[in-house]
Amino acid sequence: MDSMLAIFLRIVACGMLIGFSASYYGAFVVQRGMSFLGNGLAHAAFGGVALGILLGQEPLYVALPFTVLAALGINWLREHTKLAADSVIGLFFALSMALGIIFLSRVPTYSQDAMTYLFGSLLSVGVTELWISAALAVLTVATFPLWPRWAYSTFDRESARIDGQRIRREDYLLSVLIAVNVVVAAKLVGIVLLSAFLVIPAAAARLVSASFAMMTTLSVGIGVFSVAAGFAISYQADLPSGACVVLTQILLFALMFALNKGGIKWPREI
Repeated sequence: MDSMLAIFLRIVACGMLIGFSASYYGAFVVQRGMSFLGNGLAHAAFGGVALGILLGQEPLYVALPFTVLAALGINWLREHTKLAADSVIGLFFALSMALGIIFLSRVPTYSQDAMTYLFGSLLSVGVTELWISAALAVLTVATFPLWPRWAYSTFDRESARIDGQRIRREDYLLSVLIAVNVVVAAKLVGIVLLSAFLVIPAAAARLVSASFAMMTTLSVGIGVFSVAAGFAISYQADLPSGACVVLTQILLFALMFALNKGGIKWPREI
């Protein structure tokens, strides 16, 4: 049986790996004005989790393709209609929540899994989650060569398109990777707080960054540190892990704001 220390270190390692990936993609979410996307995908994950519970399967394995399909659907509908992005995301948000509620209503007995994914739980983190988080971090590192292209299209989509960049394909890829991060983080942070997990580190970094490269790096640093500190607080005080992480991120946001004395330096250079 694992010792308490080994279990805690596994939880922290898992959280920091997820914090690294989520904060990296969070920089693009914030800079592109896609913060509502994180919220929409989090609630899409709820629909997938509920379906997994109904089918008697591991919720994570059902929520992953469910959320990825939602991310692809959001991008496709944005391209093929005149609807604004927030309207399309709101549509999928409502659809996923409605389906999730219906799926859970058909579950004959109360399921603790639903509460775990809604609010996060440290006790739910096992060796499997650690390996999945490590694989996600490796995948994130593998996308580093795409950072200049994503950054270019973030700041000047038209010029990137003229230069031959395949913006549509890269947007789909970025959305899928964000969806994967949302699902993997659900057990630790909880669906209710997942959008904050994507947005707050990047928003805090944006307050004091003079370039997008600096913003991305600082966002990752804030994300990793806040997860480690938040989990430590959660473990010691016996409080929900997701709430502790997000409150830690809010404190760091306040610190960034204070350091900058309220003067926002929007990133203007890649």
